[in-house]
Amino acid sequence: MLLAIDIGNTEITLALFEDDHVAGHWRLTTVAARTPDEWAAMFTTYFVHAGRSTDEVRAAVLASVAPAITDAVADGVRQACGVTPLEITPDGDLPLTLDVDEPLSVGADRVANTLAAAELYGRDTIVVDFGTATTFDCIMADARFIGGVIAPGLRTAADELTQRAAKLPATDFAAPDAVIGRRTEDCIRAGVVFGAVDAVDGIVRRIKAEWPGDAVPQVVATGGLAPHIAPLSSEIEKVDLMLTLQGLRLAAGHLGLVW
Repeated sequence: MLLAIDIGNTEITLALFEDDHVAGHWRLTTVAARTPDEWAAMFTTYFVHAGRSTDEVRAAVLASVAPAITDAVADGVRQACGVTPLEITPDGDLPLTLDVDEPLSVGADRVANTLAAAELYGRDTIVVDFGTATTFDCIMADARFIGGVIAPGLRTAADELTQRAAKLPATDFAAPDAVIGRRTEDCIRAGVVFGAVDAVDGIVRRIKAEWPGDAVPQVVATGGLAPHIAPLSSEIEKVDLMLTLQGLRLAAGHLGLVW
């Protein structure tokens, strides 16, 4: 099996692929202080709880936007599974084009999203990825990444608000029943959630207005917070929580990994 790992600044997502089918999927908190031994123990524990064994892993691939922990996670995979993860980078030999001014600065997660959108959908696509930042990846049907937008993430904005205003409580991301809140917590939830929805829809409309060619891009949401925003959005057409990990699977195949 193939182990695919997407290392973000807030969370790490893992998937076990058996051929092209997902055999297991986990979401972990990104903790910089963990040692390789701790990562290895966590991987082993999660696999066992899912009825799997680390011995089943024949290859591993990862994308990371958190360099400080990449080596520790990779070492943990080596200890637990006995394989060295292949790291996806923007200069890798993949069937896509980073058609931007600074291609080497494109995040590995956006590279994976581009490959997945092009090969799984085969049409112009805007990928809205809800993570520590909310990114908008503009991808043409011919696997060209033409740029996008990076905005503050939902959790990032909420944490900044509650940390800087001592009397404001932390809150969850469930949308309140009304925009006009009658309690402080509902006021915060309305501002954070509905503010994020309107920001996403507004940015998508601006992107569509500048889109090259005659095709109308579809809008796909991914990332851990996508389920909170997508149902309220008028622009997001589908949610694909496995998109980045599927992109890593596709990249692994193109780069010659066998599992």
